[in-house]
Amino acid sequence: MTTGTAVERWGTFELTLRGPADGNPYTDVDLGADFRHRHRVVRADGFHDGDGVYRVRFMPDREGGWTYTTRSNVPQLDGVEGGFGCGPPEPGNHGPVRAAGPRTFRYADGSPYLPFGTTCYHWTHDEDEEREELTLRELAASPFNKVRMCLLPTRAMTPPRLPFPGAEGGPPRPGRLDTTRAEGGPPRPGRLDTTRFDPAFFAHFERRIRDLRALGVEADVILFHPYDKGHWGVDDMSREEDLFLVRHVVARLAAYRNVWWSVANEYDFNTAKTVEDWDRIGQYVQRRDPYQHLRSIHNGTRMYEYERSYDFRAAWTTHQSVQHWDARLAPRWLEPVAKPVVFDEIGYEGVLGRRWGNLTGRALLRQFWHGMAAGAFVGHGECYPERDADDSAWISAGGRLHGESTSRIAFLRELWERSPDDVFVYFGDRRHRHRDVPLPDGGGPWALDLIDTWNMTVTPLPDRAPRATVRVPLDHRPDLALRIRKAT
Repeated sequence: MTTGTAVERWGTFELTLRGPADGNPYTDVDLGADFRHRHRVVRADGFHDGDGVYRVRFMPDREGGWTYTTRSNVPQLDGVEGGFGCGPPEPGNHGPVRAAGPRTFRYADGSPYLPFGTTCYHWTHDEDEEREELTLRELAASPFNKVRMCLLPTRAMTPPRLPFPGAEGGPPRPGRLDTTRAEGGPPRPGRLDTTRFDPAFFAHFERRIRDLRALGVEADVILFHPYDKGHWGVDDMSREEDLFLVRHVVARLAAYRNVWWSVANEYDFNTAKTVEDWDRIGQYVQRRDPYQHLRSIHNGTRMYEYERSYDFRAAWTTHQSVQHWDARLAPRWLEPVAKPVVFDEIGYEGVLGRRWGNLTGRALLRQFWHGMAAGAFVGHGECYPERDADDSAWISAGGRLHGESTSRIAFLRELWERSPDDVFVYFGDRRHRHRDVPLPDGGGPWALDLIDTWNMTVTPLPDRAPRATVRVPLDHRPDLALRIRKAT
């Protein structure tokens, strides 16, 4: 059975049903659906979206007719049948990103994907429409195709909404706040009801996920973090509360092709959970996500060597999300585990007093080049809260980009994407008169280009006959790179 509904491949089909609104539908009602294309069956979870509205979202990955049958413990939601047609993807839709080898990512249609990420942890939490729209415009004009963003707020924030509503009655749980509020007011002291969700919070959050999707930007959704410190009570929830939240979030967001899962940011700062707890959550995400989006976890202090980082040999991880200040050390992660490495946090360009928040633009750009030349990827961040009186730092609230590195990262991305088969050698801030560089084995002759990574220029060097090594003139200049490509 196929209706007239049409969805593009890797788009989102949404089934909306009416059901019970009494009791607690979030805990009392189970809902899902089996989606069929020929002999293939994909199972997706549904969720209650408030006021007796239930939804099941699905991302079809094959063109043609699909049918579905719902499954539920509530008779009026069980056994509902229907169908829809899936057409070809629209321009710019390449499907979800996958790890395609020990050092590479690709979209589902086979197109290469190079992550040039940035961090805007809480850009959706103030629900400041003007700032959020500005953030989207800045992203559209930037080289960044991935954004790290938190689901949960921090203790320093007073967001208008939280994933959980306030608890009704009873004494406050120590250290927590109650999100019951005066008409239109902010949350008040009390406790959260972690057995229910706030549909308005999620409606806003997922709308911004769709906005990023329209820009071709991946949303690296951080499920947990250690920055609550008992304030909202979301960093020390029970195992059951953690998984209850994860199941709801995956049911809501997994059907968007641009979602990645980061189980936690700086997981080792959270003393309430063990590595076994994080593994359990990661495995649960893996089981509940029918599309197997990219999954990882991000370290905090355990950054000095691979042995003290997260063990990315864990089967549930698809890539290595690393915090370290020196991307030249990428082989320490690449050699033990055959999964791509992304230095999601290398330090931030800006003017903060902390060591990690006052890199110069040159220093951050050098990390991008060091990391990519070593076979890894590097993420951007920016901390310029003092540029405008009402401007918060980009890494926390988005807004406007001020730094010097962004345009140079755009230049880097253009070079790398335009020349996927070329070899790049980066010399960094070393100011030598020249450097001897070994050329690739066989396949010459080679054309050589000297790249000024800061001034964004490319200068062809004289033609070279095939040989094992070439002497590159540097003339004591910093921030130079060499591109080695097949001569035509």
